[in-house]
Amino acid sequence: MDTERAVRADLKRMANAEKAEVLGRFFKTGKGEYAEGDRFLGVVVPEQRKVAKKHRSLPLEDAIRLLRSEFHEHRLTAIFILILRYEAGAEDERESIFQLLVAHLQHVNNWDLVDAAAPKIGGPHLVAHREHRKKLDEWAQSSRMWTRRWAMMCTLAFIRQNQFSPTMRLAKTLLRDDHDLIHKAVGWMLREVGKRDLDVEEQFLTRHAATMPRTMLRYAIEKMPPKKRQEYLSYGRK
Repeated sequence: MDTERAVRADLKRMANAEKAEVLGRFFKTGKGEYAEGDRFLGVVVPEQRKVAKKHRSLPLEDAIRLLRSEFHEHRLTAIFILILRYEAGAEDERESIFQLLVAHLQHVNNWDLVDAAAPKIGGPHLVAHREHRKKLDEWAQSSRMWTRRWAMMCTLAFIRQNQFSPTMRLAKTLLRDDHDLIHKAVGWMLREVGKRDLDVEEQFLTRHAATMPRTMLRYAIEKMPPKKRQEYLSYGRK
């Protein structure tokens, strides 16, 4: 039977203390770092995906309890389960998953959790439901960095539908953000827009390259030809 306890037991059997220590350093769990205090079991992502697939029928309330766990792998596995449930679910279940996840965003608190859930649940639900789209701007103005990143990453679902205005609007909102992980997310999404419509990306860069954070700019222009990259990097710095 699929239960929260069964998922925890499967992950515990795969735990590896050495990997947990490495993951803790990689995900910046030290004092003053962005994931201070997060705890790891030491289970790699492919194994977590296997556990999620095995327990994909886990009741939603159990998945949310797992999402509230202090252990990173519990939370990410819960997200993988919710994604599987969302993609296979009827409309009423999708709405329930979206609402539950949004209500528990405080537990989606590292970049891998955000980057897994936002493009697969948050974004697609906003694409399908115009009535929820105002949440994008609310999230982008949150005092919580992970919620701002969630907002930006949700726009990937719009990009995949060749709808670029949500990304460009939020990129402008977050242009002066002070966190490196927001700079990376914005630059990444601008690059994704450019893969589909380079003119749209370049219009934004022509206006903002001189003042946008360098990390954001470098992520946005990463796939451009060297000459074009140098052109944008030189904006406002002559």
